[in-house]
Amino acid sequence: MERSLSDRACIVGAGETEFVRGTDKPLARLCIEASINACKDAGIEPSEIDGVISPWKFNIRHEEFVHGLGMKELKFSGRFELGGASAIAAIQSAAMAVDSGVADYVLVATGQRGYSGVRLGTGDSGILELNNEFMPNNEYRENLEYPYGVSVPLHYYSLHANRWFHEYNPDPAGLQIVAMTCREHAHLNEKAYMKGRPMTEEDYQNSPMLVDPFRLFDCSLETDGAGAVIVTSKKNAHRFKKPIYIGGIAEGHPAYPDDLPTRPDILDMGITHAAPRAFDMAGVRHDDIDFAEVYDCFTFVLLRQLEEMGFCERGEGPEFVKGGRIKLGGQLPVNTHGGLLSQAHIVGINHVTEAVYQLRGEAGKAQVEDAKIGLVTGYGDLSDGSIAILHN
Repeated sequence: MERSLSDRACIVGAGETEFVRGTDKPLARLCIEASINACKDAGIEPSEIDGVISPWKFNIRHEEFVHGLGMKELKFSGRFELGGASAIAAIQSAAMAVDSGVADYVLVATGQRGYSGVRLGTGDSGILELNNEFMPNNEYRENLEYPYGVSVPLHYYSLHANRWFHEYNPDPAGLQIVAMTCREHAHLNEKAYMKGRPMTEEDYQNSPMLVDPFRLFDCSLETDGAGAVIVTSKKNAHRFKKPIYIGGIAEGHPAYPDDLPTRPDILDMGITHAAPRAFDMAGVRHDDIDFAEVYDCFTFVLLRQLEEMGFCERGEGPEFVKGGRIKLGGQLPVNTHGGLLSQAHIVGINHVTEAVYQLRGEAGKAQVEDAKIGLVTGYGDLSDGSIAILHN
């Protein structure tokens, strides 16, 4: 009989920093600050942490956590290189570590200096060097993409988006609905960078077209900050007031994960393969999901994930989000914190912390009524994907 991770581990602490544009704090300090906040939230001493996963390639070394948290012993460490899909993939690994007894309390902490570091939005000449650090297959990038001007995520993902529009003719209004819904939710979140900064239909439609079909407001924010969660085993759950159980979790990769143009199906995504496994592990259906925190580096990426997860068919994402369905009070509230589009871009860990707050009933004005089951996704690099189905 196949062993399942379902309900074998839980998240017992969540923490964040402030989300800002402009900081002199190094990334190490941001990640440790978020980690200490997660420990406070869980009610444990930082020294009790005995496992650390710093998911993204640009995060700090594990040894720095030992010093920064005063850890007694580091028994388990790891790193993932799936871009924005890394955090949830890391939580899967953390769940395996605590379930097997390798460690008792595994910290997953990540973040970025997306505004104070090298910025995509400035045309900084360092962007190609940065790209070579986190994108796979540098030789391919340097010889077949950079010479033709394909150098930043906007360019890569436009290939996918334009093929989607060509094959299915989806209503482009769906992009605007996603952008405006995330901004509307951000106004309810004290930590959201875009709280108090309204977006009208005219604002969206008049925003610059950067790379067809992406306007400025289709793109995630450039912000500074970090977040962290603490994972422990089911046997330790009794120690905590509101453990949030991991019902199902999975990572997935498309065919030819380092290359979009020659992929047999350019619309194939990691979430296409991961979602069925996570739903099966959790034993739930789509109608059971009370809310979803869906990785939204671009508006179209959110729509495509809804399609590939099976909430609707390919090309139907824009129709699915119409009529207030993804707003608070709708059938499937999405990105209740404002998402990467309007809260902050810290590599997706804020989607996980928001899901924890929702399931504990601590989301304030953005609280989904009677939330019991939530879904969180990650998306990174050239369509790698991850998904966690959490419940209280």
